[in-house]
This record gives sequence, structure tokens and C-alpha cells, in this order.
Amino acid sequence: MDWTVVQNSLPMFEKGFWLTLRLSFFGIIGAGVLGLICSFIQYFKVPVLRKLVTAYVELSRNTPLLIQLFFLFYGLPQVGIKFSAEVCGIIGIIFLGGSYMAEGFSGGLAGVSKTQIESGLAIGLSRFQLARYVIFPQGLMLSVPAFAANVIFLIKETSIFTVLAIPELTNTALDLIGMYYNTNEYLFMLVVAYAIILIPLSILLTWLEKKVRYGTFGN
Repeated sequence: MDWTVVQNSLPMFEKGFWLTLRLSFFGIIGAGVLGLICSFIQYFKVPVLRKLVTAYVELSRNTPLLIQLFFLFYGLPQVGIKFSAEVCGIIGIIFLGGSYMAEGFSGGLAGVSKTQIESGLAIGLSRFQLARYVIFPQGLMLSVPAFAANVIFLIKETSIFTVLAIPELTNTALDLIGMYYNTNEYLFMLVVAYAIILIPLSILLTWLEKKVRYGTFGN
């Protein structure tokens, strides 16, 4: 292990690190919003839209992110729609992550006790009030474990952005290996960079899961 090589590569890995975080942040936020909307459409069985959401979830979950990125970056320009590589990456994460988030949120909403819903109806809550004050808060708390798992999953999926030549962490490591052949050093930096992102985040999300669980069940 040549530590001089590691030291010299720090500036490039720093740029890839922050780019990975930025793409992950916007992708996860978008996926969360999309997933929440889809889960409500499924939960309340909105006509027509429910079938569209089901089709979207099946398409998204059963096609690789790699193929989705190729379609966005290489396919859409054929019909006059062109996005930058970074925008395609964010859209890809939102498209893929939205379906997983939708399934996670749907599971949480389905976990809300029928007794809670019936009690809300008994005191005269409207459908909107029932969703806002009863179903949504409890369903969201029950969805935290699935949400946490999806966040970690989507951050790791950003490594596929290398196929679009986006200079995130994986692409940075591969470029440096291709130029200088210091494989061990650059792979070591890649592992360390992802560990810096994922380990603290995993600890934080685990803590949040425990807090939510205790708050929900009163343990």
C-alpha cells in the first residue's frame, strides 16, 4: 500500500464524495415524495391512478437501474428529449427508488390498526382528516424501517452512475485505476469513502428506528 498515492488522490475522491452525496440527496428526496404519493393512491384505491401506479411499480422494480439509465441518457435524445448525465442519474434514482418507497410506505399504511380508523370515523373525522391525523402519522412511523433500508440501498446504487461517466466515487476510482494502475490504493479509498457515508447513516437510521418503535409501542 503506497500512502503517497492515497494522499495524492484525496482531492479527486473528495469531489466524487460530495457529488455522490448531492446526487443521493436529491434522488432520495424525490423518491420519497414519489413513493408517498403512490402509496396514498394505492391505499385509497383512487380509480385509474391506482392501475397506473401498479404498472409503474412493477416496471420500476423489475427492470435494472442500468437499463433505466441507458434509456434516459441514450434513448430519450432519439425523440428530442435530452438531459445531462447528472440529471439522468437523479431521475433514475427517483424512478427506481419511488417504487421501493411506495411499497414501504404502503406496508406502513396497511399496518395502521382498523380500530384506529374506526375510532376516527366514529368521532366524525372526514376522509381527509382521517388520513392527516390518524393514518399518515402512524403509517409513516411504521414505514421507518423500510425507508431506512431503501435509503442505504439507493446510495449504493449511485455506483452504477459510472456508466454515464458521472465522476462520482466509483467512476473516480475506476478512472484513477485505468490511468495509474494503483488498484489496491484506489479501491481502498473507494471502500473508505462509502464507509464514511454509509456507516454513520446506518447508525443514525437504526437509532431512529428504535426511537420510533419505542414511541409506537411504548416500550
